[in-house]
Amino acid sequence: MYLKIKDQLKRNIQETLNELNWNITDEIVLEQPPNKGMGDLSCNIAFVLAKKLHKSPVEISKKISEKIELPLYITEVKTVGPYINFYINYQLFTNKVVNSIDENYGELAEKETRIILEHTSANPNGPLHIGHLRNSILGDSLKRILEKAGNKVETQYYVNDMGRQIAIIAWGILNHNIEIKKDKKIDHAIGETYFKSNKLLGEDPENAKEINDILLEYEKGNNPELIETFKNIVEQCLDGIKETETRLNIKHDLFKWESSFLRNNDVEEVLEKLQPFTIEDEILYLPLERYGIDKELILRRSNGTSLYSTRDLAYHQYKSVNSDKMIDVLGADHKLAIKQLSIALELSNNKKPETVFYEFIDLPSGSMSTRKGKFVSVDEFIEESIKHAREEIEKRDLDLTEAQKTEVSEIIGIGAIRFYITQISAEKTITFKWEEALSFERGCASIQYAHARASKLLKKATFDPYENIHYDYELEEEEKKLIRIISQFPEKIIKTAENKKVHYISEYSLELSKAFNKFYKTQQVLGSEYEQERLHIVDAARITIKNSLKLLGIKSPEYM
Repeated sequence: MYLKIKDQLKRNIQETLNELNWNITDEIVLEQPPNKGMGDLSCNIAFVLAKKLHKSPVEISKKISEKIELPLYITEVKTVGPYINFYINYQLFTNKVVNSIDENYGELAEKETRIILEHTSANPNGPLHIGHLRNSILGDSLKRILEKAGNKVETQYYVNDMGRQIAIIAWGILNHNIEIKKDKKIDHAIGETYFKSNKLLGEDPENAKEINDILLEYEKGNNPELIETFKNIVEQCLDGIKETETRLNIKHDLFKWESSFLRNNDVEEVLEKLQPFTIEDEILYLPLERYGIDKELILRRSNGTSLYSTRDLAYHQYKSVNSDKMIDVLGADHKLAIKQLSIALELSNNKKPETVFYEFIDLPSGSMSTRKGKFVSVDEFIEESIKHAREEIEKRDLDLTEAQKTEVSEIIGIGAIRFYITQISAEKTITFKWEEALSFERGCASIQYAHARASKLLKKATFDPYENIHYDYELEEEEKKLIRIISQFPEKIIKTAENKKVHYISEYSLELSKAFNKFYKTQQVLGSEYEQERLHIVDAARITIKNSLKLLGIKSPEYM
């Protein structure tokens, strides 16, 4: 609704400028003023026109305000110097906003755009670790937002089953009888097997040749026992990874195996397309100097085997053919690789991917007791977060049973991880701090608490969510602000989907919960003259908080 008012105002301003013969090519921008005394929307177009018309911006703004036709939900226009400020009719506006909200609020019209979004794609040689966490959470949240914006999105996990790490595990199992233990989570057991095999590998330089032979044999695809060994290792590890992802509320639609592009000749197809641009001198490579990149892209080794980059090209060709848009979520250290890949894709008549780059997560010293030579697994991190959440709950008199404390600790712990990661722009490094992540005052728990407050209040009341309410009283400032923020939700989804900046939704969720908490503290709901009207505002806030957190993959408890 807020977006529709802005669009209508922009059209009316443009029509006024046309009528005055003040033609501009600049975009008309409407922003929320810094304080409520300056209205609900403000336009600074007078500054833009002043240079072109050689007139005073104050004179221009006054002329526009006198001529403009105000749309239905705008009750007044005032000028403050060069600014044109518009005031919303909150009775009409609140009627429209509150009565139009249902549980699907924020869902936008379906589009035909097909998007393949690749994220996580961690090597299946052990559990997910902290280095993978931001990739997974950003990717999953972006999928939810793009879908809410009306797109058809398929998330894919590119399974690197042809990597050296898998060959090392297979070598340890087949040549040295190293077993995958069954007494622990399977991806952790495989990680242990890799560690043991890799340690044994380093004891004799001749072992490296055996690994290379295994990789060559696996690529040829003529050894059923070896193929089955690789398959079992990878499938079991993926089972463990999926279990971790499920706990984080993450689900991939498709797991696409790297070897499939070799077996179905897609690798040869993409190499044939690139043949006019490549050079063969023992190895086959694509020179990239003319594109401003000093490092060539190697496509085939001297022994005839393909590389990860070659198979990745074939995978991206598959994505290019099967989507209108492909998005890769990648660490900032992949910037050169994606430039090389993008050039090769364009030369082979394929689309290049859009990319979301992210920096990495640091843990403050001493925040978790990591053992030397070991990474912090996501499973360990989850358990640590839930433990901290339980400690925070125990400090507060929340009147919960033991079962409820266990349930809410998990919801808050997972929410804290996901929110802390999504609230910071992907381009910035994160130092994870438990006291901030689990704060009931400014973290995700504060948003979840606002939802629980709203749910508890609605349960105490006689309330029909389907009843149409008419707002004919003068709303308080806290009510106006809350309604205004609620109405901006669809606009935030559009902006986030267009820019692929997940932190916009996190910022919005926090702003919304703060506005609700202020409304809750300052306005009487139950027993007030406007009880039913305010209950519907509470319900609109509850739905919007819940749906905004859902876009981030975070659950909203009904009690806390």
